[in-house]
Amino acid sequence: MSEKARTIGQTSKETGVKVTTIRYYESVGLLTAPDRTSSGQRVYDKAAIERLRFIRHARELGFSVEAIAELIALQTDPDASCTHIDEIARHHLADVRRRLTQLEALEAELKRMVAACAGGRVAACSVLSSLSDHDQCLAHEHEKLDIVIGK
Repeated sequence: MSEKARTIGQTSKETGVKVTTIRYYESVGLLTAPDRTSSGQRVYDKAAIERLRFIRHARELGFSVEAIAELIALQTDPDASCTHIDEIARHHLADVRRRLTQLEALEAELKRMVAACAGGRVAACSVLSSLSDHDQCLAHEHEKLDIVIGK
């Protein structure tokens, strides 16, 4: 195999993108279908490696797959204005700020719940009581939290 051609496993190691994720990116069009060897094995070139690094970094920054697809499409005309790219980034920044506000409300509510818990018995646990009855929460903004925790 030449220096330019890498298997999907090598590509995964080089880019930090899981094999299944590389296949997913191909299936949704973020990555063009790679060339294949005579035995049908996928092989990736330098351009694919660079694209995967771009996608991985954009995902780490929280950009959606749809936004990344738009950004990739906009890269095809280097002389075009970057106004739309700026709009995508500004929209994402606004989403991040909104989620931060929601997380701050969640943090305040959890602090209040924990502070109200004095140990004691499960039957009188204020944490369980608050979780059982949303009306006991002081900050209702957290009910609209739309980020995935642990992702």
